[in-house]
Amino acid sequence: MPAIRGSDSKKKTRRRARDLDQIHADLHEDRHLQRYKETKAAEDLPGLGQNYCTECAKWFESEANLSQHTRGKPHKKRVRQLKEEPYTQKEAEAAAGLSTDNGKKLETAMDEDTELIEN
Repeated sequence: MPAIRGSDSKKKTRRRARDLDQIHADLHEDRHLQRYKETKAAEDLPGLGQNYCTECAKWFESEANLSQHTRGKPHKKRVRQLKEEPYTQKEAEAAAGLSTDNGKKLETAMDEDTELIEN
């Protein structure tokens, strides 16, 4: 049984995978993917960074491992997930009820009362 090391040991930052919205940006913008790859040193990556699966954001030792991965269930599941458009910030705010309505302004009760008094 492992020793209790505190709350910092519970965070899985070492094996942290990229989020779907980041991968979606990688697929649609080459510059976004290139900036991510530049943050990694080629000497530290498996296979010197030659074999990369963009959909899963993983590096592989050889071309054979990469081709075997693309035929696997986890890769196909990730491709299915990436077919959906990620939510935008505007959609998230609308779902939370924080929408901006720039439509026709409703008349307030006070405006109606002043009109009745004037007539």
